[in-house]
Amino acid sequence: MHTKSRSFLEWQDVRKSPTESPSKPLIEIKKQDAFKFLAALDAGSIDLIISSPPYCMGKVYESSINTADFLDMHERLAPLLARALKNGGSLCWQIGHHVHNGVVTPLDALVYAVFSKQKELLLRNRIVWTFAHGVHADRRFSGRHETVLWFTKGDDYSFNLDAVRVPQKYPGKRHYKGPKKGEFSGNPLGKNPSDVWEIPNVKANHIEKTKHPCQFPVALPQRLIRALVPEDGVVSDPFLGSGTSAVAACLEGRRFVGCEIQQGYIDIARERVANAKTKTPRFRPAEKPIYTPTATEAVARRPAHFKV
Repeated sequence: MHTKSRSFLEWQDVRKSPTESPSKPLIEIKKQDAFKFLAALDAGSIDLIISSPPYCMGKVYESSINTADFLDMHERLAPLLARALKNGGSLCWQIGHHVHNGVVTPLDALVYAVFSKQKELLLRNRIVWTFAHGVHADRRFSGRHETVLWFTKGDDYSFNLDAVRVPQKYPGKRHYKGPKKGEFSGNPLGKNPSDVWEIPNVKANHIEKTKHPCQFPVALPQRLIRALVPEDGVVSDPFLGSGTSAVAACLEGRRFVGCEIQQGYIDIARERVANAKTKTPRFRPAEKPIYTPTATEAVARRPAHFKV
């Protein structure tokens, strides 16, 4: 499947969403433990599993701050995730760092070691998600990135690059030699977005902010869904949280089934999906340029006593 990349509004105008019925809702959110949820899914039924699991950092929804428990959880998750995926399906696991007493453990390294034991799961990209704002460290460099590990189940997988191309940096560049000398060298649909994605994270003033302490932005799963899920495909998230992946699936016209164990977060997720269905979602579009402050703004002016 190869289609031209479009803006969000254009996608909404031309894309045919699956028909929703009481027996087969477009977006299904269950209150359930992740392990029971995954075990109950039909084998080979999901095109994309995308999630961000607990990091064992002592958040309100976590019971452990131990990386050994994180590893144990993933040892139990891995076969269930592989079983649920269709052949050619994708698994995108968004993960950050475990920090305890100033010591950093890169959780994606632990996840890779576990998931790669499932021989059918093959790593295609380690996507770096970078953002400008976060906690300021004073005894190490401030953390400003997390990662998405993209695995596929087998070699014959879906990847629609044209759906996620971004504007060319040098659209006027031309071939300087060879048979195409003088012709434009870039792809007219845009360039590959690469494996480093700059997307603002969800902080206090972000339009998507809810009561959940660790949201990821809608734009992150949006791009993955566009690239990896056929238009009649199914997306799943076993750690739904505030519903970001469900909102992204709804906006992109894909079916979704996911679970969350905390009722408060389920309520938030369902409200967000309801808004997305009526095309009044509070979200930052994937195509929106990152804001650059101007020198006329008070907060962007350098005080006289600042060295830099």
